[in-house]
Amino acid sequence: MRSQVYEWDGSRDTPIAAAQAGQSVSIFIGGFGNNITKPAETTATQFVVIEDVGCDPTMYGASGATDTTGIVNGLRSYLQVRINTTDYFLDPDNIGNDGIPGSASPYPRTVAIQNTFTLYPDVYVLPGQTWDCLYKFYEGTPATAADPSQAFVKYTLYDGPDALIANKLLEMGISVNPGNVDWYKRTLISGAHHSA
Repeated sequence: MRSQVYEWDGSRDTPIAAAQAGQSVSIFIGGFGNNITKPAETTATQFVVIEDVGCDPTMYGASGATDTTGIVNGLRSYLQVRINTTDYFLDPDNIGNDGIPGSASPYPRTVAIQNTFTLYPDVYVLPGQTWDCLYKFYEGTPATAADPSQAFVKYTLYDGPDALIANKLLEMGISVNPGNVDWYKRTLISGAHHSA
């Protein structure tokens, strides 16, 4: 199992521009900012647990004005997790929304910006599924070198036997995390030792 973080910077390579306002852009393969070459997906022997997401810590207010922490107002940004073709964050009526606002889950987090949305429960990406994180913003001009549009996702990749254990824990209704995977391994070893 490996804990991984992917950071997206919308000002790099092909910067995201005001023309993309209101459109969802993949932070992995969307063509803006730094990208990878293929969609994020799990193989038949992998299991992914998305543990945290975040994007620009923006606030509401007059465009261009700043609040007491120095956050630029006007550029409202969101991050949505998509698994296959289904968006993870929904409104109470089960209609998709823009995702988690940057004001609730800011990135980067600084001394002045500590508030954070806790992704609970974690998002599970099962073997064989494709997943993505979609960045969307409204208003303002994003992605300058001095003030880049940014997003991140933190996840743990379980591979091989660990992915099998992750699936078993999910079937048992137990949270999939490194501690529980290690507990299950110890249980298997202890059971094999006692039966020998």
